[in-house]
Amino acid sequence: MTLLFISWDPNPEIFRLSSFAVRWYGLLFASSFFFGYLIMQKFFQKEGVPIKLLDELTTYMIIGTIVGARLGHVFFYEPSWYLAHPLKILEVWEGGLASHGAAVGIILALLIFSRVRKKPFLWVIDRIVIVVALSGFFIRMGNLMNSEIYGHQTNLPWGFLFLRSSVPSESLVPRHPTQIYEGLSYLLIFLLLWWYYYKKEGKPAPGFVFGLFLILVFGVRIVIEFIKEPQVGFERGLSLNMGQMLSIPFVLAGILFVYLSQRRTPS
Repeated sequence: MTLLFISWDPNPEIFRLSSFAVRWYGLLFASSFFFGYLIMQKFFQKEGVPIKLLDELTTYMIIGTIVGARLGHVFFYEPSWYLAHPLKILEVWEGGLASHGAAVGIILALLIFSRVRKKPFLWVIDRIVIVVALSGFFIRMGNLMNSEIYGHQTNLPWGFLFLRSSVPSESLVPRHPTQIYEGLSYLLIFLLLWWYYYKKEGKPAPGFVFGLFLILVFGVRIVIEFIKEPQVGFERGLSLNMGQMLSIPFVLAGILFVYLSQRRTPS
């Protein structure tokens, strides 16, 4: 019996003008901020918070996300290569963003924002993580269009032949489309958190949404990493890869936040 698989061969560039190219990854990354802004706008309107505060928060988020995600990839995964090619650190549109670095960058940016604008940190982050989960969906779809971060070999009928893989030998066998697995998981997490926010009439227990986000997002990451190809050479042969090891503290922190949020007396 002949097995049929999905031949995946999209051009990562939408169009090119001379040396300037618009890539799917960049468009999807930008879309995460666009739709995130619209959703946060609804939250702010519901709670009577001035929209001009959202504009400032968006600036903090963009800087925290991009800087944190890029530096996370540089220092967690390929420090020696990037230190030898420092200008490549600036080429964010080529891919290479670490979700763990983004998480740290976002938390630091929101800590600064909450201190400057005197807004409770947990109030800010409980709402931001809802749209961050949606951003995870867009970013993984960008990885799919780049034919990167895919899974182990599979005989399942939805296995993908990533014909544009950067490793030619890996394009010859069908692989788990882990970008889709992970992206759809993040989309479901977004819908769950969004539903919970409105179920609580925009007043969830402080820290609960943030904690639930950490448990679900990084828990999913730990599970899916078991069928994902190593991103860098040093991960081969490890029982847990870098993504899993970095996810464990976030899951534990999430459990702590959920626990503490249920012990607080409503103010």
